[in-house]
Amino acid sequence: MVTPDAVPAADPALVDQLRPITVEEWPAFTTAMTRVFGEDATGPYLDEPRPTAELDRSLALLDDGFVAATAGIYSHDLTVPGGVVPAAGVTWVTVSPTHRRRGVLTAIMRRQLDDVHAAGREPLAALWAAEGSIYGRFGYAPAVWRGGITLDPARTRLRADLPTTDGRISMVELDAYRAAAVPLYERLRRDVPGHLARDERWWDRRLRDDKDDRDGWTSRRYALHTESDGAVTGYVSYRQKEQWSPRDEPQGKLQLVDLVAATPAVRVALWRFVLGHDLVREVSSWALGAEDPIRSMVADPRSVPLSPSDAMWVRLVDVDRALAARRYPAPIDLVLEVRDPFCPWNDGRWRLTGHPAGGHCARTDRDPDLVLGVEELAAVYLGGVSLGTLHRAGRVTEVSPGAVALASTSFSWPVAPQSPDAF
Repeated sequence: MVTPDAVPAADPALVDQLRPITVEEWPAFTTAMTRVFGEDATGPYLDEPRPTAELDRSLALLDDGFVAATAGIYSHDLTVPGGVVPAAGVTWVTVSPTHRRRGVLTAIMRRQLDDVHAAGREPLAALWAAEGSIYGRFGYAPAVWRGGITLDPARTRLRADLPTTDGRISMVELDAYRAAAVPLYERLRRDVPGHLARDERWWDRRLRDDKDDRDGWTSRRYALHTESDGAVTGYVSYRQKEQWSPRDEPQGKLQLVDLVAATPAVRVALWRFVLGHDLVREVSSWALGAEDPIRSMVADPRSVPLSPSDAMWVRLVDVDRALAARRYPAPIDLVLEVRDPFCPWNDGRWRLTGHPAGGHCARTDRDPDLVLGVEELAAVYLGGVSLGTLHRAGRVTEVSPGAVALASTSFSWPVAPQSPDAF
């Protein structure tokens, strides 16, 4: 196994200086955060916290009144293989250019993981990384990949042997869309690892459509798929952008925001609807998973080019509780020697036993079957990355012959993970 890059120790004094902000400090906090991301702080949540904000889980470093660093956590419920577990959604992480190279980010990561571990509620942490080189040294790894799909509707023909439905698709307004989408999402989200629970605050955020944020696109369009008995079994939302060639030929674009279906036949119907728009020559979506079923629905596989990119990153805060929280499609009984220099409470040997009904993980003094870092364990946790691939990359050491094959099978999952909600 390749030894991970050394993680610098956090300065205890710096860790202690980090503290939650008050409501009155929010404008300075959010201004400092957006400045680092290269944006101007504008909109309704500049002066007061957005409804999803949890200020008691925020962190700030103040230097003579100047907000030099920011961070926060959302309290999420995350779908994992076979279950739903609490997860700390790390967000708002910035360090001012005036305070870089001083160990501030390390102090933030140290404080967050220590606090989550001490609270004992969330066995996992998760985040979306602005840069791919930052968070691996703190034990995070991309566990969900997005497809970056861009389609030419004229070329993207669906297979003739796909199932059909007797239902119908109707354009609706936002209120009707939301009333139908909320219960359907709630029913289906538990089947797909990487999905998050959404309460009213998170649905408000998901459906926000501020004109200043559209960048030339239309407002969102909404459509529902309804069965003959009136049951809603699918929904889709999207934007369009009018575009014409120099010869006045249509070159319109459609940006897919959501496409959710209860059955394969409904998914086929929704895709036919999306691909059938007049004047549209490009359909794109950043949120679809890298293994979205559309790849297997087309007559020409080359008509679905992908530009995969990492989506949600995962970190096992407590190895034993995290591994016991998911299910395993094939029985497993292995000893994992886990290397976790940043969270030493995870370091050591763990006996993992699991099956389709659940799992159990506890410390052991038995000889290991596999040796791997907590980063590698995080990558395979949601079932979207093969442990065998990491072994071939030299990042997992097989001690007992056959252990990699067994673990790869047991950590897999029939449904590829997808993360439609960035935070």
